[in-house]
Amino acid sequence: MNLGGAIKVNKCAVITLIGVVLFIIYVFSATSLTIASIKKSSKNEVNIRKLIIGMILAAKSGGNQVIKISNEPDFGGVKTKGKTQEGVNDYITLADVNSHCQIAYSLWHIFPKLNLISEEDVQKKNCPTDLDFFDLDPSVLGSVQLPDIHVPAQDLTLWIDPLDATKEFTEKLFKYVSVMICVADKKGEAVVGVVYFPFSQKLYWSWRGHGVSENLANIKADLDDNVQNPIAIVSLSHAGKVKDLAKSMLGEKTSIIGAAGSGYKIVQVLEGNATIYLHNTRIKKWDLCAGNALINSVGGRMVTLKRDKISYSADTDHVVEDGLLVEINNHVINKT
Repeated sequence: MNLGGAIKVNKCAVITLIGVVLFIIYVFSATSLTIASIKKSSKNEVNIRKLIIGMILAAKSGGNQVIKISNEPDFGGVKTKGKTQEGVNDYITLADVNSHCQIAYSLWHIFPKLNLISEEDVQKKNCPTDLDFFDLDPSVLGSVQLPDIHVPAQDLTLWIDPLDATKEFTEKLFKYVSVMICVADKKGEAVVGVVYFPFSQKLYWSWRGHGVSENLANIKADLDDNVQNPIAIVSLSHAGKVKDLAKSMLGEKTSIIGAAGSGYKIVQVLEGNATIYLHNTRIKKWDLCAGNALINSVGGRMVTLKRDKISYSADTDHVVEDGLLVEINNHVINKT
């Protein structure tokens, strides 16, 4: 009887031990699953502050590619993709390609879940082998302090123009050349913009509601401002065609300035060198998104000539068909 009792006690102990082990395995598995889920979630989210740092560094690195090709004979080869609606050759150079490669693949290296839309579409195997895969350096923000806000990567769309004003680049009119990167949110609104001029090294960036580059900090919309001598900045390729349109909006005393590059013209409005930027034909969204973010951040407006806002959602058409009106103080938009 004593022996049988001992065996019975051992069986109970074994059953208890098995139960404890199974419970530990269950808890460990659940905990591991939770940790794995957290890690997966964090990988699918983007820290916007870090993304802005990456965008600035990518724009500068892309600009370095542009400057490098500008020193090569025939800019490494100039091709045409056809003609614009105005009948002007739509050029592409090695600088466009290499800048795209630098921007797209350096950003994907750090933020692999990002959805990018670029003027150029180049596979990595066709990119240069000396791409600069940089580390994030917060000093590019200067003295501006930004919050750490995380957003699901699926809610973001990046629009890239690796070389704005390619035609002028081939003509060595380098002051018009810029590199532009933009973030649109899930509503299709331009919320972050970076515009970089590689030949002058001027940089403009903004994050709507959170911060702007130091050179934009003192620019604010003045809705009560009445311009006595308004200036309209328009594209060099069709300045005459929008002259009457500009004067109908701002009056007969309106001066017309011809310039190239959407980024350049938008910055001229921001800096007060032009009252409005007008464009009366179709234009691509990668030419506009970054500048739209800058304009939004200071309280200005960028709309079509029909006064419609521009959506930068990934599933929308990449072309704006109804022209463009850009201004800070809303002289035209509030009066029509």
